Amino acid sequence: MGAPQLTSREIAELRVQIPAWRLVEEDGVKKLRREFSFANFADAMAFAVKLGDLAEAHNHHPAITVEWGKVTVLWWTHKIRGLHRNDAILAAKTDVLFT
Repeated sequence: MGAPQLTSREIAELRVQIPAWRLVEEDGVKKLRREFSFANFADAMAFAVKLGDLAEAHNHHPAITVEWGKVTVLWWTHKIRGLHRNDAILAAKTDVLFT
């Protein structure tokens, strides 16, 4: 992927479409982060498996943390050490999986 990182302006424009996602920075790398709540661990795991299938289908893999009643997802592009348009697209697709 030779595409550049999103600019601050591009990030702001895309975040309007994914308002539940927070912009975070870890070790100088901007990422999209969201926590999803579930009634129990089994439902959280089932969502994580669906998200894994989505990630595999797009060959783009987030950080996924599964806990009792909660899944935390972080999207960013490792290769460019920041956000690419594809991260926002997959965040939106993650929202669709949750609904």
